[in-house]
Order: sequence, then C-alpha cells, then structure tokens
Amino acid sequence: MDLSLLLDRKGFLKRRDFLKVVAAMAGVTVSAKPLTLFGQQKKRISIATGGMGGVYFVMGGGIATILTKHANLEAAAEVTAASVDNCKLIAAKKADLGFVMGDTGYDAFKGTGNFKGKPLPIRTLTVLYPNLTHVVTLEGKNIKKVSDIKGKRVSTGAPGSGTEVIALRVLEAAGINHERDIKKDRLGVSESAGALKDGKIDAFFWSGGLPTSAILDLASSPGVKIYIIPHDDLIPKMTEKYGPIYYKSVMPKKVYTGMETDVAVSTVGNILICHQDMDEKLGYDIVKTIFEHLPELAAIHKEALNINLKDGGSNKAVPYHTGAARYFKEKGIIVPV
Repeated sequence: MDLSLLLDRKGFLKRRDFLKVVAAMAGVTVSAKPLTLFGQQKKRISIATGGMGGVYFVMGGGIATILTKHANLEAAAEVTAASVDNCKLIAAKKADLGFVMGDTGYDAFKGTGNFKGKPLPIRTLTVLYPNLTHVVTLEGKNIKKVSDIKGKRVSTGAPGSGTEVIALRVLEAAGINHERDIKKDRLGVSESAGALKDGKIDAFFWSGGLPTSAILDLASSPGVKIYIIPHDDLIPKMTEKYGPIYYKSVMPKKVYTGMETDVAVSTVGNILICHQDMDEKLGYDIVKTIFEHLPELAAIHKEALNINLKDGGSNKAVPYHTGAARYFKEKGIIVPV
C-alpha cells in the first residue's frame, strides 16, 4: 500500500483511511505459519502499544511494518491500555516490545509508583518522540486552568495507562485530590473524546503525540470548539516530587481545529522498551532497522520526524539493552547499560 496516497495535506493519516492501514498491517500477521525468507523462518514478535485512538497504536503498527519488511521478523502491533500494562507485559514476556512513557518506565525499573516494591526487568531500546499532556475541555465549560476542574466530572485516562499516571500527578500539583475533589471516569482517549462531545464529562486527560486522531475528530466535529488547558506552571511541583522527568513544551496553535493560541503543557519522552533478556542481536537489529527506515515510519505518522539518534540515546532513567547500546556506540553515542 502506498501510504502517501492516504495522507492529508498536512501529511497526516486521514481518519477515513485508518482502517485501511490497520488492515494492511494486520495482513502481515494472519498467516497460519511463520513466513519464511530464503528458507529462514521469521521470528514472531509482538509490540504492546495503546488504544486505537492514540499515536502509540499507529506508530506501533508502522514499526511492525518496517520490522516485518526489513528485519526478517513477523511483527504485530497489539492494542493495550498502554504504559503501565505494557511494562507488565514486557516483564512477563507476554510482549516483546512496548511503548512506555518515560515516567512510567522509570517507576517500573525502580519499583516505585504503580510498581512499588516490584522493580521490573525492562530495558530501553530507544527514546522515540515526546508525549504532550493534553487537558481537554470545551469552550463554555468555564474551565481555564487545572484548578477549575475541581468538582467536575473528569476522565483521567484508561486504567493501567501512562495518561492516568500523569493525570493524577497534574491534579495533585494543582491541589486537587482525585478521590474526593472530582467525579472521576477512567476512559481511553477515544471514549473520553466521545464522552466530552456528548456532555457526559467536562474534561479529560490524554498524554500523546501530535496530533492525536481522537482529538482531531473531536475538534473538527460540528458545533464543537475545544480548549486545551495550559498547565506548565505545575511542572516544578511535579518534578520536585517525581524527579526531572517532566519538561515544558508548547503545543502549536492550529494543531487542532479551534485552537487560537499556543498552549504550554507538561511533556515526557516516550521510550521503546524490551525485556532485559532479549537476545542482543535482536535488540541491535530492531534499533538499527527503525533508524534506517524513519522516512517510511514518518509516512504513517509524522511524529516519527521527531525521532533522532541524539534523543534516542538520551534516556538516563532506564538502562539500555545491550544490543541497543552496541548500535548507539557505533554511532558515537554512549548510553547507560
């Protein structure tokens, strides 16, 4: 499939063609027997991503495509609840690769937060792209800052997601107790967007790349004008308690229909993780293939344009897999192992 034919004028995957791409990606994994190339059996690997309305699933499908095409692997992207669950899936060897937000990965490796007392044997393959925290509401809700959410019905993200981790930390920094001060729903991004549109909630949290398709659809709905709540003022409190994981980014105006100004928000890097026991050559081949085929990945989602070698080797929180470290060393980048 020529993905360039499915992109809109900004270079993003058209929503109506999303299922075509999903079908194309699924087509490489439905055979009853492992594929072979020149008599060599392809190794099957699974990639734990996130919900279908987010960037993780689309990007994970893209990585699965290039690994299947170029690395003699049979790779498949799997829908999951995202970061927290992905760490657990990797640790249990129920998935081979996982998309994880940097703060969740740090907690999993150290055995803190949702993993208190149970550090997990995960390793970094590469840093991917930044996740910007969206706090989304609608014009007319009279919610202009995070503290205005008090007393409202809010979705804090799907259970087991990195979004939920960040949402609770943002609320905490704003002085809001998520158990007492809000009416809390725990929905994925697609469900959250639908609930906000239908008036069932007043706001929702989402941590993801730009743009996120579910929010694109919400923002372009007739009669809807979204408002992204700025909250960069809360970052110092978040980093004071949880470490220097979060940083400020600016969400450009017009990235979503109806945005009139740039919005300063908290951001965390995404990392691609694996189990510490992954074969060294496999880890090396995966990272090498990703970096050698970034243009193909960017044709599926433009967040891949934000993936680069320098940032890829920048994670200091979760040590790198030995195969990944070998690849980065060849490129002149020394990473912690």
